[in-house]
Amino acid sequence: MTGWSRRRLLRTALSTALMPAALAPLSPMAPALAASAEWRFRRGVNAWPWFALTREFPAPRTDYDWPPFQSQRPVPTPDDLHRLRRTGLDFIRLPVDPGPFLAAEPATRGKLLDMIDAAVAAALEAGLGIIVNVQANGATHYWNPDRMVSSTAAPEFEAYRGLVGELAGRLERFQPGMVALEPVNEPPQSCDSDVWSQVQAALLTAARASSRSLPLVVTGGCGSMVGGLAALDPAPLAAFEPILFTFHFYEPYLFSHQGAPWMREPVYRALNNVPWPASAGSLERTLASVRARMAKDTETTDEAKKAAYAQTERVLKVYFDARPDRWFIDKYLGQARDWADSHGIAPARVIMGEFGALRTDARYTAAPNPDRARYISDVRQSAESFGFPWAFWDLFDGMGMMDDATRALDPAMVEALGLRMAE
Repeated sequence: MTGWSRRRLLRTALSTALMPAALAPLSPMAPALAASAEWRFRRGVNAWPWFALTREFPAPRTDYDWPPFQSQRPVPTPDDLHRLRRTGLDFIRLPVDPGPFLAAEPATRGKLLDMIDAAVAAALEAGLGIIVNVQANGATHYWNPDRMVSSTAAPEFEAYRGLVGELAGRLERFQPGMVALEPVNEPPQSCDSDVWSQVQAALLTAARASSRSLPLVVTGGCGSMVGGLAALDPAPLAAFEPILFTFHFYEPYLFSHQGAPWMREPVYRALNNVPWPASAGSLERTLASVRARMAKDTETTDEAKKAAYAQTERVLKVYFDARPDRWFIDKYLGQARDWADSHGIAPARVIMGEFGALRTDARYTAAPNPDRARYISDVRQSAESFGFPWAFWDLFDGMGMMDDATRALDPAMVEALGLRMAE
């Protein structure tokens, strides 16, 4: 997950997918497309912010302090990784901010690449597979997705492409079947964008020039949403085998992103106490919590609050009228399975690379965890019913399964993910 604006997300979450309907029957499984390989990617977690949360200098500088990553960010220890393996997880997805690597002079870049090698080795030593994901930070003033992957003509695309090739060459040295490279996170182009197809092909070409055998993870446009996968033509990508596919799932955002301060739409920042499923609460109770939260906001003008509340009331009415439940998730993920079936792709090659929900802020409402756990459980079970591997977002922070300070696993999240508690 990055700072991608998701300008269409609210409309998407409240469109036809919120209307209950019988699911279309799945098409018969066709032969898998070059799917003979076996990889250690079934149940995973995103290890953010291990190589994220940077210390870039303000503009006009384009470089980073050393070390470039914030010292207070939570980083998994070898003991943490072994404990994750004992829960039943079998891989981690490792988001890596490319900015510090691209801004660094050669010797410093070498040190950073050695850090990635050490992280990969630590995961493998714990018995975990690892997908290294190059994840540009949309909040960074210079080394951001627009400057790097908006098109093949982006100012820093060639530098980014070079890093992808370099990472592929280094990762190939590790244990086969346990390591993969995902060149981009949540591409910002539209779902059916030819520009994204060109960017992805160029990055895959760079990776294959350095490694003929490393599995590469490909995705559709519009932030790796299901719609982006559904619009993706996998035929031209066969030239880059072995490949895996990925999509992300956070719908309905009204639930998963309630209270998220990074969302641009004001409606999200005021939301709290939105239940899952919708039948577990009521419009009246949720609106009362929204009003209480707005009352504590001393930075927003009364006029802006009034407009935000009116919009919040409208979208929440749609949410409660539609009464989303497990059917809503099945309907979305069924589209991904239909896409895989129609192209003869085994669902085990299609990874739900991110899913999760923000903890509701305890300052504004009580006992949010049962709803969050129900949602996580529903998404996980739906993915598994369609045959998709998954990676929970994430290990630490407000959407995490482990406490940043104590390193204690959240029992509700462990149970929701179908895992077992591990000491």
